[in-house]
Amino acid sequence: MQSSEVISINIWQIIISLLNLLILFLIFKKLLFTPVKKVLADRQKLIDDQFDSAKKAQKNADDAKKAYEAKLSSADDEAQSIIKTAKAKAQKKSDKIVNSAKEKADDILRQAKTDAELEKKKAQSDIRHEITEVSALLTEKLLEREINTADHRNYIDSFIEKIGENNDADS
Repeated sequence: MQSSEVISINIWQIIISLLNLLILFLIFKKLLFTPVKKVLADRQKLIDDQFDSAKKAQKNADDAKKAYEAKLSSADDEAQSIIKTAKAKAQKKSDKIVNSAKEKADDILRQAKTDAELEKKKAQSDIRHEITEVSALLTEKLLEREINTADHRNYIDSFIEKIGENNDADS
């Protein structure tokens, strides 16, 4: 008879086992499942927050990169502008120096021409004076007589003026 008791089904024992299982399930649900679910939800929230933070950091980095590139481009443009301005200023200064040198050279040439003209007139005057002296001596010797120097100078000056006019007409 012993073998029949082992195989027999006891309903009360099944119900008690099911109630135990249900009580254990509710206890585990209350004590383990809810806290684990809460820990998983907290972790998911932390991961989502970190993901959002990473997205914001990436967006900020992209914005900073764009701003940096814009500033770099602006700096390049400004550098080109500064170089262009400096070249223009240097060219103006160079032109000013060249023009100043040309003006000084022209002034020196004008002064040299003026000095040469004055020297030429002085030399002509000296030559006229010497010619007058020499011709007076020559005339005196040729005529072998003494003549009035004032008359003689007038004759010679008119002669020299005629020669000067002929000389000017030839030039």
